[in-house]
Amino acid sequence: MSARLTGEPTRRTGRADTSGMAVASFVLGLVGLLVLNLVLGPIAIALAVIALRRNTPRRFRAWLGLGLGIADLVIIGVLLAVNGTAGWVAVG
Repeated sequence: MSARLTGEPTRRTGRADTSGMAVASFVLGLVGLLVLNLVLGPIAIALAVIALRRNTPRRFRAWLGLGLGIADLVIIGVLLAVNGTAGWVAVG
């Protein structure tokens, strides 16, 4: 028998979970600005949308995560358009 990682099915845990989703969205979006834009951006967007739909108490943090996730995808698009590659070039 394995241990449960979430609450019992009859217990309402949705609101507490959305708070964590909002924070995770913000952190993943922020980290995604520097590394793994194409992976972390969509994850941040999905977590933010889920948290906002479930009426999270941390709405501002979820909106920030959504904005940063979109910025991740914009950055990767600009890098591909300008450099032809998804990598950062620090030295000329």
